[in-house]
Amino acid sequence: MFKGRDIVTIIDLTKEELEVLFEETDSMLKYKGLNLRLLEGKIMAAAFFEPSTRTRFSFETAMLRLGGRVIGFSEPSRTSIAKGETLADTIRMLNAYSDLIVIRHSIEGAAKFAAEIADVPVINAGDGTRHHPTQAMIDLYTIKRNFESFDGLEVGVLGDLKYGRAATSFIYGMSKYPIKHLYLISPPQLKCRNEVIEYLKFTGTSFTEVEKLDDVISELDVLYVTRIQRERLPDPAEYEKIRGSYRVTLNHLKEARDNLIILHPLPRTDELPNEIDSTKHAKYFEQAGYGVPIRMALLKLILVGEEI
Repeated sequence: MFKGRDIVTIIDLTKEELEVLFEETDSMLKYKGLNLRLLEGKIMAAAFFEPSTRTRFSFETAMLRLGGRVIGFSEPSRTSIAKGETLADTIRMLNAYSDLIVIRHSIEGAAKFAAEIADVPVINAGDGTRHHPTQAMIDLYTIKRNFESFDGLEVGVLGDLKYGRAATSFIYGMSKYPIKHLYLISPPQLKCRNEVIEYLKFTGTSFTEVEKLDDVISELDVLYVTRIQRERLPDPAEYEKIRGSYRVTLNHLKEARDNLIILHPLPRTDELPNEIDSTKHAKYFEQAGYGVPIRMALLKLILVGEEI
């Protein structure tokens, strides 16, 4: 099911496959803090062409916890890439040195391109504005831990739905489950791209595009918050106008359901102020904590399979 497999997009995984991953993650949580030997002798190459904190460190921690080793880079300027080496040649070298490659890149399709070149499995740790499958796995797992079932949930996704790859992957992930309704909450400039909307229609996911959180906060069981990316908007004044409207406040929570959980892929800016942290709704640090066990489970399933 997973052994030897590339993970490029959450779209490629079925609900049943995700459930296998989540069961494996449950097992990994039991061994929290322990160093296992399941991947002893295996080497993971971490090729991070873009800055990363949580994703890179959690992948590296996961590999080390399983007894494997890590090679790679987080600053391409210190590699042969700075000398003009192509992405294809870099992947070929990492393919020769490792048993699995984890890649993050600013260009859409870079992970798929790497998977086509490499003989070893490739995991997409984020490419351009399109896909971040392991973040979506973490998001879905957090919901599962809090609700047990996705049946009948009403879910909102707030912020930059056009350029945010975490939000896009989360939306794709939600389409695999029998939720009641999905609310896509964003300014007109940052609405979901057409291919995402068409995919939701194709999968029969019930959804509505709205502009104001105030209009739907009372309907939600899950609120997935993402930051408005200043760098995506050419007019600074437009950014300042938008960002204040896409900020979760304590006043919003007065209207919220008692069981509402708030998720965020992090890092955050002012869209999710610190005063939310102490509320019962805040689950984003719990969510971040699942990064290591989810990636431990995925690495184990890809490199040794389900039999161990």
